[in-house]
Amino acid sequence: MTNSLQYVKNTKIWLKDHPEFDENWLQGIIENDPSILGLGDIVLKESQRVQPKAGRLDLLFQDAEEDKRFEVEIMLGKVDESHIIRCLEYWDMEKKRFPNYDHCAVLVAEDITSRFLNVISLLNRTVPLIVLQMNALQIENKVTLHFTKVLDEFEPGTDEDEERLSEREIADRAYWEKRGTATTMGMADECLKILKEISSSLTFKYNKYYIGLVDNNRVNNFIQLRPKKKYLDVGIRIADLESLKESATKEGIETTHDKRWGYIYLTLYEGEVPTYKDFLKGVFDEAYKESIT
Repeated sequence: MTNSLQYVKNTKIWLKDHPEFDENWLQGIIENDPSILGLGDIVLKESQRVQPKAGRLDLLFQDAEEDKRFEVEIMLGKVDESHIIRCLEYWDMEKKRFPNYDHCAVLVAEDITSRFLNVISLLNRTVPLIVLQMNALQIENKVTLHFTKVLDEFEPGTDEDEERLSEREIADRAYWEKRGTATTMGMADECLKILKEISSSLTFKYNKYYIGLVDNNRVNNFIQLRPKKKYLDVGIRIADLESLKESATKEGIETTHDKRWGYIYLTLYEGEVPTYKDFLKGVFDEAYKESIT
């Protein structure tokens, strides 16, 4: 029995200054098959997109399912300072022109030196940035392209990560009475009474950054409580955050939106938990049902 696949040695070639292949050729390949970049299901929005007083963006892609765009800059040979600046500049321009989309800068080069990678890694903490190293490989009389993601978008820790970290540090009721007051902790207790009408097994779980919930020995932070000195912040994780914000505003409740963690925080003052009990119970119930389905 013979194996139909055979080993074929490849040879790395450099496209910069190559007599047959140039940046336009590479850009055309990517335009025709964006999947080779490894950025998911993306579609070409525009190539050589004119930027006001700043040249042209090589390629602009959009996610086929999400409101996210990728500003792609290509450079043959070694990456340099000017290319990094241009990539970030075009990303910033597109972000300002079309703020309704999430934007990610994508830098493509044949050679990403460790020096520049270290610098880019620092920027990656504040700018959504992906760096791809492109290798052109010759196999017999054919050429193939391989893209390696040497730097991905920085992903902040999840809510679960935060909870695991906070569990390592001591937090109890006394800790939160010190951070808040006996009054605001009493308001948190009033919220728990409402929650127990929805599920009697719900209890507090004291973490360093918030008071979460446990339901039947399982963490379920569909509600987060943060007692302050003068008020109680009640964080609610629910699918339709905009509707919650609108309805809370109509009730006269102050709100803030924590986009990072996906919560709407209701700011409640002394005496307001009983006042808004019916509203809170309805919202708590909806959020709880979503959390267990």
